[in-house]
Amino acid sequence: MAMTQFLEQVQIFLRARYPVLYLISHEEIRTMRLLRQVTGAEHSELWVWRRSDGLNGELCTASEALRQLHQYDEPVVLLFLDAHQDWVSDEWVRILKDGQQMMVQRGQAIAMLSPIYQLPLELEKMVTPIDVPLPSAEEVQRLFGFFCQQQELQLSAPLFQQFVQGALGLTEEEIKRLYSRIALVGDGFTEKDLALQVDEKKRLLRSSQFLEFWDVHQDNLDVGGLDALKEWLQQRQLAFTPDARLYGLPEPKGLFLLGVQGCGKSLMAKVVAQLWKMPLLRLDVASVLQAGAEDGLRQTIRIAESLSPAILWIDELEKGFAGQDDNAKQSMGTLLTWMQEKTEPVFVVATANEVRALPPELLRKGRFDEIFFVDLPDPHERLEILDIHLRKRKRNPVDFDLTVVVEDSERYSGAELEQVVVGAMFKAYADGREVDTDDLIDSVREIVPLAVTMDDQLKDLRDWARSRARRASSDRRRANFFVAWDED
Repeated sequence: MAMTQFLEQVQIFLRARYPVLYLISHEEIRTMRLLRQVTGAEHSELWVWRRSDGLNGELCTASEALRQLHQYDEPVVLLFLDAHQDWVSDEWVRILKDGQQMMVQRGQAIAMLSPIYQLPLELEKMVTPIDVPLPSAEEVQRLFGFFCQQQELQLSAPLFQQFVQGALGLTEEEIKRLYSRIALVGDGFTEKDLALQVDEKKRLLRSSQFLEFWDVHQDNLDVGGLDALKEWLQQRQLAFTPDARLYGLPEPKGLFLLGVQGCGKSLMAKVVAQLWKMPLLRLDVASVLQAGAEDGLRQTIRIAESLSPAILWIDELEKGFAGQDDNAKQSMGTLLTWMQEKTEPVFVVATANEVRALPPELLRKGRFDEIFFVDLPDPHERLEILDIHLRKRKRNPVDFDLTVVVEDSERYSGAELEQVVVGAMFKAYADGREVDTDDLIDSVREIVPLAVTMDDQLKDLRDWARSRARRASSDRRRANFFVAWDED
């Protein structure tokens, strides 16, 4: 759908006589092919200028190429490559502005192609920027189908779609190299090779300065407590399906998790991806906003949308809003506008430890479906967390008196409870024996929880969240009161 919209958008701009289009993409060959498709439908020619060989293979400067266009009477789209480089001279700008009206009358237009959006100030009102989307699922399906035909591969329909889905978010050339590598070192495009595809994709996406691909499907993730948040997520597990659209439900937009450090906010982002069986992308928002790298942010958004449905995880959101300059504010505006108006199924999971550093417009309705406050675990949750970490390290929780440990670990976060188990096991291992309850109790007493040292900040955070956010955990104090009352 994104590619169809792109082609229609370019076609409409050309029919409406927009003089200059700025196409933002790393893919020169594919973009030129798409542009030829549009100009062919419009019965227009496509000329291409490169610094290496001039206009359509005849060596000349960019200014000379523009003069040749002005001497031609028929509809033409003149494409200039590497628009961010220094060939855009004052002379070229002047020639373009002088001939703008003549171009419009003849049905001519200029297209500029570059991975970076960079323009002289005097052209900003004349130029229309357009992001070229990465290959869609339909394009990748055709590409992989042709590859399978060449390699004489016979794959089941589900396995075929898994290899198609796994290539989304890459450029056309990256996809070709990915499939070629799997063909050379893989096991014949079997299910085993899906892991190769994930590894290759992680390596390729590593070139993105701000985006990191997380493979959460190799581990069985579990989070103790947060039952209200888990129920909310389970209710929306099927919300991205066509059946949900037919039922009349909108696609979920995002989730904001605010709360105490070490209580599972970041882990919940991974759990969402695993529960909903979607790819997880982590955005380094601090680097994006502090660098003011709007072009990098636009590319990041395109990758996330091409992988949709996907989870975009923005961790420690408040760090991105510290010490902003004008460029950073512009990037922040781009991010907030996209979160408000995005149409692709990209579910945003944002986390923050300090809400006072966040701008009020970030928390406005429409950017997130819900705001949850993640507090310190209550006794029931502490028991569940200790159980999880003991089982994770192949210990049976029944062998321990965890009620005593729970009583002694008041105001401990989930991360600190994990360290209680790890510290106890280190001590027992050093003594050459099996870990026991006493080791856990000793480990609890050696740790000073963060909630004690940051008591004032925690109170302020709770006061802010009391009327603005939902609790991620059910309030069990009232339930416990009635249980105790019935027993009496």
